[in-house]
Formats: sequence, C-alpha cells, structure tokens
Amino acid sequence: MEADPEELFGSVVAAGRQALAAAGGAGADAVALANQGETVLAWDRRTGRPLSPAIVWQDRRSGGVCARLADRSAELAAITGLPLDPYFAAPKMTWLRENLTAEGTVTTTDSWLLARLGARYVTDAATASRTLLLDLDRTAWSETACVAFGLDPAALPEVTDCAGVVGETTAFGPSLPVAGIAVDQQAALLAEGCLAAGDAKCTYGTGAFLLVTTGSQAARSEAGLSSSVAWRLDGTMTYCLDGQVYTAGSALRWLTETGLLDGPAALDATGGSVPDTGGVTFVPALAGLGAPYWAPDVRGALAGLHLGTTRGHIVRAVAEGIAASVAQLVAAAAADLGRPLTALRVDGGLTRSRLLMQAQADLLQVPVLVGRTPDATALGVAALARLGLGEAASAAEAVGTAEVERTVEPAITADQAAERMTLFLAATDRALARR
Repeated sequence: MEADPEELFGSVVAAGRQALAAAGGAGADAVALANQGETVLAWDRRTGRPLSPAIVWQDRRSGGVCARLADRSAELAAITGLPLDPYFAAPKMTWLRENLTAEGTVTTTDSWLLARLGARYVTDAATASRTLLLDLDRTAWSETACVAFGLDPAALPEVTDCAGVVGETTAFGPSLPVAGIAVDQQAALLAEGCLAAGDAKCTYGTGAFLLVTTGSQAARSEAGLSSSVAWRLDGTMTYCLDGQVYTAGSALRWLTETGLLDGPAALDATGGSVPDTGGVTFVPALAGLGAPYWAPDVRGALAGLHLGTTRGHIVRAVAEGIAASVAQLVAAAAADLGRPLTALRVDGGLTRSRLLMQAQADLLQVPVLVGRTPDATALGVAALARLGLGEAASAAEAVGTAEVERTVEPAITADQAAERMTLFLAATDRALARR
C-alpha cells in the first residue's frame, strides 16, 4: 500500500492554512506535527524531493525481510521492545532500498515533512521507537539493529524530545516555530490524560490501537504486546505498551465496498437492526493479525453463516469482532501490568458508533469513557507544542482535563462476555490454523 508524498505534504499545508483562516485574528503560536509512525519513504535531503512513494503502515510487502531475519527476532525484540513484523518501519525501509531505490535517505514520513516545513533533520523519540531500530533503554539508534536491516545509523535523523522547538516554518503564512512532534497514537495517549502507569486508551480509526502507560521503565511485554516510548520530555522517558487491530475503520470500508453497508455512518442502523449476530463471528484480519499474534499472513474470517443470516447480522458481527480484538489486547495489557484495567478511554471517528462502544464495554466488563472530541491526536501534539514553548510547566498542565462526552457501562453479564470471547478466540485460532 502506497501514498503520494506530495499529496501528503499538500494536505498538511492545506489543513494548517485552513486552521489559521478559521482562527481569524486569534492567530497561532506554534506548529505541531503528528505522524503515522510506521510509514516510510526515500527522499533527497538536499532538495527535499521524494524519491519513492510513501510505503504506508498497512503495507505487508516487507514480509520477506522479516522472514530472512527470523532467527534474530528475539535479539531485536530485546533491543527495541518490538516484535519482528512488517508493520514496523525498518523492514519497509530495507524493502524500499532493495526494490525501489538506493538513492537518497530513507526515513519515516515525519522527518521528511519536518524538513519540507523548514525544521531540522530530526525525529521524536516516540516515532523512533516504532522503527525496530531504536535501543529502547538508551533511546538511541542501535547499531546492531541497523546493521541487521542493512541501514546506516549515521544516516538516520537525530532523535529529539517530543516537546521543543526544532525549527521554524513559513509554509502556513507567518513564520511559526515547530514545537511539538509525536507519533499519532502516543499523542492521543497524552491527550487522553493517560499520564500514570496503568492508564489506557484506545483510538478507533483505520485500525484500533490500544496504548497503556507504564511509567519511566521500558518494560518488555510477556503477553505479546509491543513496548515503545510514549513521550520524551526534557530528556526523561515515559514508556507504554501497545497493541494493534489492523482493520477497524478499514473493515467498515470493506463492508461498504462489498455492498453490505451503506457507508460507515450506517453502522448503528444496520447492525442495530438485529438483537445479536445470529451466531456469526468475524475475525478482523483483513490485513493480518497484529498483537498478540504477530501473524501478517493470516486472513480475515467470517464464520457461522446460515440461510437466516442477514446484512444486519454480518455488520453487527464485524463491530463485535473489532471490540473482541481490542478486549483481547486489554487482557494482554492486564497480564503484563499484573492487574486489570478499571476503565478504558477511547477516541477516534468510530467512537461515534454507539453499537461499537456498547460492544466494547460489554466485552471488557469495565466502563468505556468516550472522549468529547474524536481528534485526540491533534490535541496531544498541541499540548506538546505548549510544553515546547514553555507555556506549561508539566504534561498535566499542558493537557488539562480530558473531557468525557459519555460513559458506556457494560449491559451484559461477565459470563455472557466470557462466552462471546470464547467463540471469538476459537474463530481466531481456526484462522491461524489455516495459514
């Protein structure tokens, strides 16, 4: 899967100019940039010209790179905190070098966007921790990992704090400092006020991404999650565990393209037209399985169809399959933490679906706290920019209170939730066995 880098840059500039126009006389104090941490491209550092398409985070063509390094997976995980999987940036960077171009430099998109905006050649510690190239304990490029992927650590960008001025830009009109940078999911974690160890959020967009703050120590997951930098402020690290469901919003797009759903906005009406899934189970592995399986070659599964199955049953099964996948990630996080989560904060466009949020609360058996705004990522990097300009003394002050629009409580019993999870996990096991 690819994207046009120039279209990406154009969308950033257009969005920034629209925001300034909407602000009117209020103006802006700084620019903040969030990014898809696992998307990469080749580019010319002298001119800023892209030399390849952007290879996006869902792309799986680097699976062969991972297969070649399979005997080093444990070593790389111990260094970086990440499993060896095509989802992360380094396998894509190696694949790009081997298949598209040996020219220029290859980085995640944030470094290129920042350079095009006029900032320094940098990447933030959170984004760097999503590459499979960063020593998670030192937050410095690992020579061992870089050599394994055939990459030169000296050619990689400087790893910086998430808050602090890294340059100035006139791309949006007036000269503005670039003062807050982070990978998208960690920015959302900050915006949701998940500052203490054990605080958790899930963002529902193209995929669904669970992050749990773990504190100042870079713990390695024993339950199949990945470990990353949440943010680095004044050289001090906060870490998190994270897990991914690769297809959430993209599963609804698939439903739409196949004619089973009249667009994502119809999820509640169609899925709510039936009281349950009618025995249908959906495993949302349309782009492989992420945590805790790390099985990029697994395909999605729709099981339990019968002559009485309707569109409503299938659509509801997709929603419940997404919720069950997230519930499995929450269980893995609880195992790593040694205690259950007591609530889950949620954001992203799909949180508008009451059907999905109710299914999530039901399967988790804890309250789901739906954020007032679905755009937590933007609020998170804005908070980092406040810190970078010295307008806030702490992350808590920069973020303020994460407002909750509604709280969704479980509507089924724990036994009913366990029964649904058992059916889902059995369907997942069958999908894994078909590889």
